[in-house]
Formats: sequence, structure tokens, C-alpha cells
Amino acid sequence: MPLSVSLVIPAYNEAECIGPLLAEIAPRLVNQVIVADNGSTDGTGQIAEQAGATVVHEPRRGYGYACAAGAAAARGDIVAFMDGDGSFVPAELVKMIDLLESGKTELALGSRNFEPMPPGAMPPHQKFGNWLVARLINRIYGTRITDLGPFRALRRDLLTTLEMHEHTYGWPVEMMVKVARRKLPMQEVPITFRPRFAGKSKVGGTMQGTVLATYRIFRVIFRYSM
Repeated sequence: MPLSVSLVIPAYNEAECIGPLLAEIAPRLVNQVIVADNGSTDGTGQIAEQAGATVVHEPRRGYGYACAAGAAAARGDIVAFMDGDGSFVPAELVKMIDLLESGKTELALGSRNFEPMPPGAMPPHQKFGNWLVARLINRIYGTRITDLGPFRALRRDLLTTLEMHEHTYGWPVEMMVKVARRKLPMQEVPITFRPRFAGKSKVGGTMQGTVLATYRIFRVIFRYSM
């Protein structure tokens, strides 16, 4: 029997992106779509509700807060996470679901680095920070990852035991290093990465945003390395 899937989409002021993104999600692939509205002021939550998503409101600002709120509402056997800006292709979630259902991995990760990225999808400073942090995680935890991408999936019963605490953009890294510390398998699959539908990235859109996110990620890496 196929496993049920909950897809969590953390979103902050993504009114121009969330509607078109939700329209791409095939009902046969995802049983529950959850938009974790992280205090948006542009109507993101209302648009998501009109599109049929379950909306969870998390007023405490922080990517990790939004992910945790969405995960708490998830009821599927598998919980997947995907950004709300349209940079990922929802149909490619099937690659991760197949890996989990086959038992080949405990954490399925979408990697943006198997194929060339289209112009404008990710600025050079963000690419460098992503590469640097991935190498550091591999060195400390013995993993073989190429990307820190937020498009990922794992079983809900595993997620609940990870006791996630990070409230910032370090959430995906906390998940990875906690799985690595348990010596559980994680596997990447190639995914498409495209320019966001509209607006500017909160992380890669500015050098300051990238530096701040990288600092928080480094903090998470070393916190669990002891």
C-alpha cells in the first residue's frame, strides 16, 4: 500500500508565487498540502486557503519555526518540505517518495547540483556558501552531500524523533546532521532548480542575507559535532 504524503511549504510574503505553485501540485502525488504562513502581510495565507491548502499560521518569524509548525500539522506517513517561491518542481517529489518507499534511504534530499542551473536561479555568493557548507558537513559527519537544498522528504515517525530545535534557516542542516549522527542513510536525487516565480529571495537575494544564513548554519553544524 502506498505511503501517504504531507507536503509542508513554509512561506513568508509569497503572494505572487504561492498560487501558481499550488496549482502545479498533483492531488495523486500529495495527500495533504500544508502552507505554513510565517506572519505574511501580503495575503499569502488567504491565497493558499483559496487554492485548497491547509494553512497553519506561525507568527514567530523564522524558517525553522514555520517548518516545525507545518510538520506538527502533518498527518502523512511521509513529510516533505519545499519552498514556496516556485523554484522547485513539485512533480519531482516522486523521486524522493520512491526512495523512501523502497527503503533505500531514511532522508531523501533534492540536489540542485547535478544539472546546470538556469541563469538567475542562484547568485554566485549563495552557490559558494552552499558548496562550502556541504563540504564542511561531509568532512565532520562523513556524509556525501552536494547541496543543502530545502526540498526533501522523510518518514514522519523519524521526524518526530529528531527533536528539531532550530528556528532559523539552519533547520534543514539540523535535520541532516542529526540523521548523520545516527548513521542513518541519506541519499540525494537530482532535481530542477529554476528562478523563483516573483520577488526576491530572503537568503540569496542579498549578500547580507546569505552571510547571516550561512552563519546560522555554521552554528548548527558545530553545535551537534561534539
